[in-house]
Amino acid sequence: MTTAQTARPPAADPVTDEDVVRRVVAGDTAMFEILVRRHNQRIYRTARAVLGSEDEVEDVMQQAYLNAYRSLHQFAGQARFATWLTRITVNEALARRRRSGRGLGTGDDAMAMHLVDTRTPDPERQAASAELRQAMEDEVAALPESLRVVFVMREVEGLSTAETSSCLEVSEDVVKTRLHRARGVLRENLYRRAGVTLDSIFTFGEARCDRVVAAVMARIAG
Repeated sequence: MTTAQTARPPAADPVTDEDVVRRVVAGDTAMFEILVRRHNQRIYRTARAVLGSEDEVEDVMQQAYLNAYRSLHQFAGQARFATWLTRITVNEALARRRRSGRGLGTGDDAMAMHLVDTRTPDPERQAASAELRQAMEDEVAALPESLRVVFVMREVEGLSTAETSSCLEVSEDVVKTRLHRARGVLRENLYRRAGVTLDSIFTFGEARCDRVVAAVMARIAG
């Protein structure tokens, strides 16, 4: 791949991921920034779900993007680009876990949940959406690893059962079972009572997005 002009995606008719991939492979490397910005939120949530904490999240994201960039010529379009990139992110995050001596366990009995106590409602807390969102994030983060990853992919990012199955390299039945268990642990009324939507948790702020984009593009240019 050779260095090319600055990426300028069409304003009225945005290019598809597949269009961008073809242009990057053809030499317009600056276009890769479009893919990074377009998928930062999903990649962050995926890495965060696998790792279980903020530790190394941005490092994993950057490496996942670089791994994808180096393998773009192998992207055959048989799956959505987002699914392909998510799979790469899962692999990188799992590799980080293994290097630190933490595998991705089955998590069936890994830990007990400490749910928000709804027996003594706190009006101030109910009114503070930021605190409620944090409470929801804490509950999702406390899920056993295997359940948390499936829950985030399916319920937060909206991947299909088939896409999640492909990303995690497990059967669709396993995905369904883990999702059912995750819902049971979380107790669906928790996030209903919290008054926040699932897509508001583990958000990736604009400043962090810019930082990851700058780091990835600098490493590609280097």
